[in-house]
Amino acid sequence: MTDLTSLSIAELREGISGKRFSAREVAEAYNAAVAGARGLNAYTVETPEDALAAAEAADTGKATGPLAGIPLGIKDLFATEGVDTTAGSRILKDFRPPYESTVVANLRKAGAGMLGKLNMDEFAMGSSNETSAYGPVISPWRKKDGSDAALTPGGSSGGSAAAVAAGIAPGVTGTDTGGSIRQPAAFTGICGIKPTYGRCSRWGIVSFASSLDQAGPMAKTVRDCAILLGAMAGFDPKDSTSLNEPVPNWEGGLSSDLKGKRVGIPKEYRIDGVPPEINALWDKGIEWLKDAGAVPVEISLPHTKYALPTYYIIAPAEASSNLARYDGVRYGARVEGVKSLDDMYEATRAAGFGAEVKRRIMIGTYVLSAGFYDAYFTKAQRVRALIKQDFARAFEQCDVILTPTAPSAAFALGEKSADPIAMYLNDVFAVPASLAGLPAMSVPGGLDSDGLPLGLHLIGPELDEQGVLNAALAIEERAGFTARAEKWW
Repeated sequence: MTDLTSLSIAELREGISGKRFSAREVAEAYNAAVAGARGLNAYTVETPEDALAAAEAADTGKATGPLAGIPLGIKDLFATEGVDTTAGSRILKDFRPPYESTVVANLRKAGAGMLGKLNMDEFAMGSSNETSAYGPVISPWRKKDGSDAALTPGGSSGGSAAAVAAGIAPGVTGTDTGGSIRQPAAFTGICGIKPTYGRCSRWGIVSFASSLDQAGPMAKTVRDCAILLGAMAGFDPKDSTSLNEPVPNWEGGLSSDLKGKRVGIPKEYRIDGVPPEINALWDKGIEWLKDAGAVPVEISLPHTKYALPTYYIIAPAEASSNLARYDGVRYGARVEGVKSLDDMYEATRAAGFGAEVKRRIMIGTYVLSAGFYDAYFTKAQRVRALIKQDFARAFEQCDVILTPTAPSAAFALGEKSADPIAMYLNDVFAVPASLAGLPAMSVPGGLDSDGLPLGLHLIGPELDEQGVLNAALAIEERAGFTARAEKWW
């Protein structure tokens, strides 16, 4: 029999419905793969019985949804009823929610099972999965020079990306605040889409920066991402930012024929210090889209250079507010043996939060303080509005925008952890679309000279996930990216 863990979600779905193999066989294959890959540290909790129960429902006809019997990995940011949900932090150790996040509930309604919870940067703050209280995830990829240096899978959805790339989940949930779906997808040679802000409910997702956080899928192929996003998305009255819009049939609308489409190439994204291989792949991507019928047009996004500093004011400010709820009183960790309530707050947060989370809380508290609110936070909000206007003007000239996903391939664990600014620069290409709330996707385009994956990045107008998926499909077909990490774990 074909190795079931090498198949796409679409192929698994067809195989199960065509009785070529059972959903139980799929669940058992993935459960075994998960157990055999613990050295990657991708999962924080394994739930093999959950995957088997969903498989049983599919095989007996009780579950008939579009994901019937498909086992998925769930990022540890999504509340899962009765299963540890810790956001990769010590402060939420042993927290088991009595409720299910809307996205996970939607996936369950579609028939999916859960293989387990996936490791991530603490509270989604990080670009390398090194801030997790569970330790870093190790990428299944290795440099082709034979070195066994452990590489980052990217972050914050590092466990999610590594799971798909290593064949220990056919598809996963991720979240993207400033690139946390797209950058890890690029680093591990998989696909990942951040939909329009509000497409997927934030209810039951542990908050980082509420005006930026958005859930999305990561999977082997563009089609799989379309399938998963269709199940995840939808209006949710429990989320005040949820969009009351119909969910299109993105899978049914997939087409790589881009005749008549215009592809915007932002001149500001040609930045100094980016390896020539990144720009060479970008040029290749332009040619692939031309081959699909699209016409490239140069566009300008003049406020791009301010996007990263704007993001690192707004996101920490919102984090400072959101993380104030972790006080040792209601749930999560609590330091005992203190003299006063204030002492308990301080001791609990000191012990519970990691260094990067503390850094961002302090930055956020500073920019929200009375003396600096207007100088930093108000100004950043104005620049955010200008960035959004830049995109609106650009989309008068084009239908989709093409850029690189990240300014480098995956780097070694520990290589950038001593320099926060170097780490933050990982999201330089991804952050603008997050600030503007636009749909954006990474699709693998090729390998660099070290044999590591590089991604191409597509950005579309609000609510045009279909245009982004179609352009990604055109690249996927022409790039012919079939490279997979060779098993060493």
